[in-house]
Amino acid sequence: MLKLHHAPNSRAGRIVWLLEELGLQYDLNRMDFHPKDLKSDAHRDRHPLGRVPVLEDEGVTIYESGAIVEYIVARHTDGALKPAVESALFPEFLQWFHYCEGMVMPPVNTIVVQTILLPPERQNKEALEQAKRLLTKALAPVNLALQGRDYMIGDFSAVDIMLGHACYMSRRLGCVGEELAYLNDYLDRIDTREAFQKGFNA
Repeated sequence: MLKLHHAPNSRAGRIVWLLEELGLQYDLNRMDFHPKDLKSDAHRDRHPLGRVPVLEDEGVTIYESGAIVEYIVARHTDGALKPAVESALFPEFLQWFHYCEGMVMPPVNTIVVQTILLPPERQNKEALEQAKRLLTKALAPVNLALQGRDYMIGDFSAVDIMLGHACYMSRRLGCVGEELAYLNDYLDRIDTREAFQKGFNA
């Protein structure tokens, strides 16, 4: 059985969401988002930096949420949640799949550090404002791409697991303005998915 090592309010929620969407059986090891769990010797044996998510699958151990999503879709589905290589949608699928970690999550990470993880005396207002500006710019193309679509490439796919989760976190941080109407509608649709709720609240 698949085993997922998870901590709340992390990218590991993407993997729970994916597993629930696919109806796969899995064992969830819930850990506190705290060094006592994440930096323990046991967890460092799974991930050298003591981070989540980590997936174990019959002797395979893999980390990085994007890699895990691709692994599960490739190994545990019969072509689900991903267009075929010859499909006209495949290049767009790849683009938005990697846009998530390349463009959206870096400023999200900075915002989380500057507003949540650092004590007030160590927070940098200039770094925070710059990250917010970068995130606004990064979300604008996503908003435009969603015009006339329910999901990023039309039908629900693994791209939505990656980028949808990142955009949802961006809205939770107060960084998705009303002017991003298509994106807000998209996030409302995601929010109604039972599998998403299970993943986000795991």
